[in-house]
Amino acid sequence: MPDKVIPEDPTTLRKELERYRLVVTELQGKIRDLEGELYTARVMAEMPAIVITKPELRQTLGRLINKVAMIVQAEKVLILLYQAENRELTILPPALGITEHQASHLAIKPDEGITGLVYRGSESHLYNDALNDPHVLPEVVSELRIRNGICVPLTIKERDEEERVVHERVIGVMHTCNKRYEQEFNDDDIRLLEMLAEQAAAVISNAQLYIQLSEEKQRLEQTFETIRAGVVVMGHQHDIRLINKAACRLLGLSPDGYEGQPVSEVINNEQVVELLAESLERRDEMECEMTSEVNKRTYKVETSPMGGPNQRVPSVVAIFSDITDLRRVEQMKTAFVSTVSHELRTPLTSIKGFVSTLLDDTEDLYDDATRHEFYEIIDQECDRLTRLINDLLNVSRIESGRTLDMQIAEVDVSQAVGKVLATQREYTAGSEHELINEIPPGFPTIQADADKVAQILDNLIGNAVKYSPEGGRITVAGEDEGDSVRIDITDEGLGVPEEHRDKIFERFEMVGNDANRKGIKGTGIGLYLVRHLARAHGGDVRLSWSEVGKGSTFSVGLPKEPIIEETLAQRT
Repeated sequence: MPDKVIPEDPTTLRKELERYRLVVTELQGKIRDLEGELYTARVMAEMPAIVITKPELRQTLGRLINKVAMIVQAEKVLILLYQAENRELTILPPALGITEHQASHLAIKPDEGITGLVYRGSESHLYNDALNDPHVLPEVVSELRIRNGICVPLTIKERDEEERVVHERVIGVMHTCNKRYEQEFNDDDIRLLEMLAEQAAAVISNAQLYIQLSEEKQRLEQTFETIRAGVVVMGHQHDIRLINKAACRLLGLSPDGYEGQPVSEVINNEQVVELLAESLERRDEMECEMTSEVNKRTYKVETSPMGGPNQRVPSVVAIFSDITDLRRVEQMKTAFVSTVSHELRTPLTSIKGFVSTLLDDTEDLYDDATRHEFYEIIDQECDRLTRLINDLLNVSRIESGRTLDMQIAEVDVSQAVGKVLATQREYTAGSEHELINEIPPGFPTIQADADKVAQILDNLIGNAVKYSPEGGRITVAGEDEGDSVRIDITDEGLGVPEEHRDKIFERFEMVGNDANRKGIKGTGIGLYLVRHLARAHGGDVRLSWSEVGKGSTFSVGLPKEPIIEETLAQRT
């Protein structure tokens, strides 16, 4: 049997009511600080009920429930909130006089029992004979051993500036059960409970909103910290409002808190500080580019005014986007266009020169052997143009996401290597290059596109020649790997520097430094195209060995059997 509690006098009751009003006012102040009065009103109108789990709020409700029990001399006090997702009224902990197991299993529909009656009708209900009241749920009365009680609605009242109630919303009910000393509840108890229930509803509603906004703020902060772009928010007094870790890194700042500090003292970049100030003054979107002194990367800084609900002067948010790779690609594209123009002009100049020479020879000054030599040069230059144009068309197909046209047939790899080496020998005639075919006898055939296999070999062997400006041995070897074959092209040229090895298969990428100094030119699409052509067959290419000043080995693997069209589309 619970200990007896002496009822408090009206003066004490008024003090407790005033105390709870202060609690409500404090919570409302916290909510206004978080999101502003306008946002608070909107969320309160749409907010679903949630369970309070924070210890401090649970303690506040516990004290309130104990005071309710003392004032009306009740053995049990329960608060039930309507849960929209389940369409049920469930107990909001803590509850007085029942076990946690009973509380966790008690759920009442809005159209059931006294709870549903009060929730729907928004009017209190007193019953002093629970067993015979037609509105009670017998199973609940039996399980909780209820003798009598009062159920009052928990009503949220929204008021205007003159404290007139403009809107009411019932969020649940409060039950007080079993008056102590075998007494009965009366109308005075109802009036007291209705006053306390109004305060309890305000505490619960504001607590729910506070928790919801806190959780939402936490989620936003987590998202804010994990995004890769740098973000800085400057207030209307030119102070830091927010700055994420990414912005700290690129600006060379430690990840400590900078909120409230002047922007000019935190950000050591006059360009960014001036951009934020100008964007705030003009209240307009602005942008600039900056190079970070920390990582030497290029960033695009975009600013945008950001007003609050009660702010006459907005804040400004700046987004730092890393555009280093974009600028590098743009530079490579510019160099690519220049190189392609040169690559096209060179054979066209040769063709034009020899054709003009032949046309001007009206007196047959050149013998047949010389003419035949001119025709061979013209034919070779036409082939060179055709290869370049085919490469460009294939790159265009790859970039647009289209699959490459594949004509699958049986391909003799040894024969294909021999043809490409013969062509390359013509190009390198008179140089110090030695092209060697080490494909073993009886090397297996594969099912592939003969033209594209030739392109792969031509690009790899041509690169070996190009990046061996001093000459040397260029060896093509082969290995039967069961379901596939591997072709290795090894040169004794410049080699690939460490910093270029991860990028050489990207479009427009060129190996620089020594290559540039030796006048080696190219489009930067050869290896990029080789990789896609190999993958279109279900294979791949890699740099298997390289040492600066000693040479490189590129290895391309191709399957022996053809692949289905769906796989082609996925790999390309």
